[in-house]
Amino acid sequence: MKSFPRALSLVPLLLLIAGVAHAGKYADTISLFRNAGESASFFHKSYGYAVFPDVGEAGFVVGGALGKGHVYVHGRLVGDTTMGQVSVGFQAGGKAYSQVIFFEDRAALEKFQSGTFEFTAGASAVAITAGASASAGTSGASAGASGTMDNARNNGVYANGMAVFTIAKGGLMYAATIAGQKFSYKPRGAG
Repeated sequence: MKSFPRALSLVPLLLLIAGVAHAGKYADTISLFRNAGESASFFHKSYGYAVFPDVGEAGFVVGGALGKGHVYVHGRLVGDTTMGQVSVGFQAGGKAYSQVIFFEDRAALEKFQSGTFEFTAGASAVAITAGASASAGTSGASAGASGTMDNARNNGVYANGMAVFTIAKGGLMYAATIAGQKFSYKPRGAG
């Protein structure tokens, strides 16, 4: 029974290590976007941003995506957010990516924080890493990859007060929009 209190004394240390690893995931993702093409300048000119280190998306005709993130204002963590997406249409496969949404001003952030924000049809993101593609058909199969992070597209602009960038992490999926993404928001310190 003496080993049980010792084991319990390790719990705070394990929780601290897990918290640091979780926080490191966000810091690493922010660093990646700060050093990748056009998204770097948005950190200096935006009011705030939401970062999603891991978004998973999968589908076959009907698809879905899910990601958890943090919201920052002038580099200070102010809340947590969750993104969900349901889509119907020509799609097949699965992929993982990181995403950052920049808010041009306070009004754009408040629209996002309303808890009912959703990207509508026509919304898109700037992909800023190497892209991979593959296809299979009756005439054979092909695959390819393009560029590096240094070759990022430089057309990121605000649309309705927001700019979105993604970094592919892996997988293979045919889809090209972020339309239909819905977000929930919870301020830090809220119960």
